[in-house]
Amino acid sequence: MAGGPSSTYKFGLTPILVTQNYYLWQLVTYIFLHDPGQLFHILFNMLGLWMFGSELERFWGTRQFTKFFFICGIGAGILTVLLSPNSAGTTIGASGAIYGILAAYGILFPDRIIIFIIFPIPAKWFVIGLGVMAFVSSLSASGSGIANVAHLGGMLCGLVYLRGGRLLPNLRLTYQRWQRNRLRRKFDEYYNEKHRDDDQQRWRRWRN
Repeated sequence: MAGGPSSTYKFGLTPILVTQNYYLWQLVTYIFLHDPGQLFHILFNMLGLWMFGSELERFWGTRQFTKFFFICGIGAGILTVLLSPNSAGTTIGASGAIYGILAAYGILFPDRIIIFIIFPIPAKWFVIGLGVMAFVSSLSASGSGIANVAHLGGMLCGLVYLRGGRLLPNLRLTYQRWQRNRLRRKFDEYYNEKHRDDDQQRWRRWRN
């Protein structure tokens, strides 16, 4: 959806409006706004969504992919607000979510070859290159720095979500192991106590 002045004010992501006026819906709605004057930006987002997102959707399923898309987009918005809570600059576009998708693609399919213009590049290096470019751009003093922070925020959310998902099974196994050991200790205590009582009863019977 193209963003006019009125819709951009209400639905674009403006950190000061989120922190002071509690326009919390902007953390979601900004994803669906784009500047019609930046055609290349829209084409890049749509190309990335189709080129990388379609394969992730086939790999995960539509429900999981949609969930991941919004986690990255909203996470990018939250990071933008946290880093610039009093900024009046407005961020619009799905680039944060798209960069999260790129990060996921680079992790899940690191050796896939991507033809960048005419050069074949493994997906992991392509994603790392985009991340470095976004990081360097975010350090500049220009007004475009906010959008680049959103790009990095989307990548970071994608990485944390995927790495966290890999850690959860280990945490679950650790908890299950601790629970088994705890039950084993309780059983040993019960078993030892039971045998001690039986021994005492036998000793009393023998004395009688």
